[in-house]
Amino acid sequence: QVQLVESGGGLVQPGGSLRLSCAASGTSSTLTNMAWFRQPPGKQRELVAVITWTNSTTYADSVKGRFTISRDNAKTQVNLQMNNLKSEDTAVYYCMIGAFLGQGTQVTVSS
Repeated sequence: QVQLVESGGGLVQPGGSLRLSCAASGTSSTLTNMAWFRQPPGKQRELVAVITWTNSTTYADSVKGRFTISRDNAKTQVNLQMNNLKSEDTAVYYCMIGAFLGQGTQVTVSS
């Protein structure tokens, strides 16, 4: 059974940084795309960033230049480095590895 375990969420002040990580257990497949989504309060879930198995990356316009997605194939892990955080980045963040979705981790940006 494949499980995704996310870590790194929390409360941060505007302008601060957080690093989210998501590790998969029950699978070691690295020939798969990985991604991060988020769902702000009262809004639909949206795509934040994608990294393909060939390491090509795509970002939502709202996070370009501030967020960086990376992967560690040896650990079947995907990371999201978030810098210069803004209040509008507040959301539950979900990782996706292949067809599997994590349980979500809360990120709150507030002074």
